[in-house]
Amino acid sequence: MMEQIFSSMLAGLTALADPMIILLIFAGTVFGVIIGALPGLTSTMGVALLVPVTFGMSPAAGLALLGAIYCSSTYSGAISAILLNIPGTPANCCTLLDGYPMTKRGESGRAIALATSASAAGGFLSIFALLFLAPPLAEFALRFGAQEYFLLAIFGVSVIASLSERNMLKGLWSGVLGLFLSVIGMHPLTGDIRFTGGIAELYNGLSLVIALIGLYSIPEVIASLKSLGGEVEQSRTVGRGIAGQMLEIFKYNLLLVKSTVIGIIVGIIPGAGSSIASFVAYDEAKRSSKNPQIFGTGCAEGIIASETSNNAVVGGSLVPTLTLGIPGNAVSAVLLGGLMVHGLKPGPALFTENASVVYTFIMSLFISNLVFVPVGLFIARFCVRLIEIPASILGPLVIGLAVIGSYAINMSMVEVVIMLAIGLIGYLMKFFDVPREPLVLGIVLGSMAEGELARAMSLVHGSVFALLHSMFTSPLSLVIIFFTLLSLWQGVKKQLIKAK
Repeated sequence: MMEQIFSSMLAGLTALADPMIILLIFAGTVFGVIIGALPGLTSTMGVALLVPVTFGMSPAAGLALLGAIYCSSTYSGAISAILLNIPGTPANCCTLLDGYPMTKRGESGRAIALATSASAAGGFLSIFALLFLAPPLAEFALRFGAQEYFLLAIFGVSVIASLSERNMLKGLWSGVLGLFLSVIGMHPLTGDIRFTGGIAELYNGLSLVIALIGLYSIPEVIASLKSLGGEVEQSRTVGRGIAGQMLEIFKYNLLLVKSTVIGIIVGIIPGAGSSIASFVAYDEAKRSSKNPQIFGTGCAEGIIASETSNNAVVGGSLVPTLTLGIPGNAVSAVLLGGLMVHGLKPGPALFTENASVVYTFIMSLFISNLVFVPVGLFIARFCVRLIEIPASILGPLVIGLAVIGSYAINMSMVEVVIMLAIGLIGYLMKFFDVPREPLVLGIVLGSMAEGELARAMSLVHGSVFALLHSMFTSPLSLVIIFFTLLSLWQGVKKQLIKAK
């Protein structure tokens, strides 16, 4: 088995000697970095836009291009998250919690260096997992049924406790609001329309990207335009002495490994996605840290946990995609379409019948994780100058970027208005010191929890007793329940200690 893998790897590396494939990887990386750094233009959009471009290419070349976009765009969302407090993609929603405070402290260069090196490390390690552990990991993913997915969503909601240390009650209210916003639109099974107010753009639910843009861009501009300007002496070190700053991640080897494992596991679970991985990894990093109080103030561990885990999802999501034909997330679903366009049928036979193409694709992902480091730093070197622009200019630019990003999703001005409305809510939350992160988490997990609960109930014909019996007799469900209760208890315990 191992001999076959190594021979296929060698064949893949040989195929990468083709200068055209290397050029496509580079082009895809540049395109992906730009797409990811612009709020509203997600990884899914970037890959989908270039699938038609690959029609005239060989399967290996086309997949290498799409894979490069996937890897680089997942990382580059951190650039705008760190510099402007606007996550470029939903995967980077935790990065801004510590990245933007670093920027305000004058350490934007260090923050981007940490994000870049952590992203590359998480991506590298997850591709190794894809290479050697695809079959057993895919089998593990198949063990998750509707009830396990529901419990997994509830476990994610338990993270609210650690995200609300300042005031758990406010955090819970924020999470409840997020859960309410998540049920806007059609019911996942019945198709009933809820809470849309007759707005057609809300029939498919509230866009997470629009919510993120509104929550984190508008409040910052409204609250203090001055703080976005040159009041703070900003770092101009991006591109100079960067190697030493990037090597800082190796002070946190255990955190790198834990965050990577979380990202891989979340990645192989269909529907979970990078944003969930980053929240879970961030919470775990905070829970196991000796100084949890520094999280949210410009902490290196927060950036590393978030960026390592969300990039580790890339390799994890491709495990069920390639081995089972079940996409791990929206981006891998588009990649699945790219596979099928080139006449490749996902499944176990893919690794034998089309081994050369598959392993060329996998080996190209290693190169993509190398290439986006210099490309990302080069682009960030110029992006960092944004924070030196006077507030009177930067404020309108940020709002303009938010409007363009919201409009670009579905080419609808209605969604721009929705974004502005959410921005107003975000400003009120900021004014009254209500944490916004639980709201985001509620939106991310609410629709997943509702859909999977509905499916689980349909499987037991609506019997609550039968569902509970099934949960408490399933070893996998019991493990998830245990970690959920542990997470909640630790959050409550911290509140009790704080109260004393």
